[in-house]
Amino acid sequence: MLKIFSGSSNPQLAQSIARYLNVELGRSVLERFADGEIHFYIDESVRGEDVFVIQSGSHNANFHLMELFLMLDAFKRASAGRITAVIPYFAYARQDWKDRPRVPISARLMADLLETAGANRVLTMDLHSPQIQGFFSIPVDNLMAAPVIANHIKKLQLDNLTVVSPDAGGVGRARVFAQRLNARLAIIDKRRPAPNVAQVLHVIGDVRDQNVLIFDDMVDTAGTLTLGVEALKREGAKQILAACTHPVLSGPAVNRIHQSALEKIYVTDTIPLKEEACNNSKFEVLSVAELFGEAIRRINEGSSVSSLFS
Repeated sequence: MLKIFSGSSNPQLAQSIARYLNVELGRSVLERFADGEIHFYIDESVRGEDVFVIQSGSHNANFHLMELFLMLDAFKRASAGRITAVIPYFAYARQDWKDRPRVPISARLMADLLETAGANRVLTMDLHSPQIQGFFSIPVDNLMAAPVIANHIKKLQLDNLTVVSPDAGGVGRARVFAQRLNARLAIIDKRRPAPNVAQVLHVIGDVRDQNVLIFDDMVDTAGTLTLGVEALKREGAKQILAACTHPVLSGPAVNRIHQSALEKIYVTDTIPLKEEACNNSKFEVLSVAELFGEAIRRINEGSSVSSLFS
């Protein structure tokens, strides 16, 4: 029997997924001790059940991940039949290799912690590096938000559309997205003189008099995004839009986007939108609840999930 439980990181998405599946969220209690430690218990039997735990690594990633580990451990000790960790935004995915000596491979550590805590399967969306799936010895389904975003962009009926990759690393992702929209592709060439500092050099591709859409998997501080907007504006782009899966929006991100020439940014609800972004007309949220709900249904039934990637 299918049972869905939610952590505290994204209860709205969990509720939407449960509504799609026409089930009630499982009964559980998440509390904190006086010193801040997490206290969790399951308020119903889950013995032999197919359990899905929805928890995103959102704005307070460290706390929410610890919450997830404790929840998984509780379900393992309660003899759940199978435990799937549904992680819409997989935190620490940006640290997936040693780019210098004496640094951790945090994404690999995350995989080890999830398996040790009790996860039998992981369902996530738009991993920063798809090869992170290889860090696990359990099945990992990496859904893509591109179909949801592309369907919405098609409704805008934009002429002369060019999809822009904000850096060389995102070219593959942007190329596939451009093919969905029958759009052209351009690339922003940038260098990072220091961590979290991006310097745009130039735009590869002709964007003059084009409607452009910057496409990426996440927006964090929005430094790269807004510098890209400035570069595209200098090159004569007409309407400048952006789309990303995970609206991390750290620090000055919302203010930077508000002050930029970006007309609209489309994000998904893998992470709850910050309050200042909710009140900003430049942000529009597209829900991935149905996509996750359908993936959960198919995993529970033992049917194919592969068609959801197209």
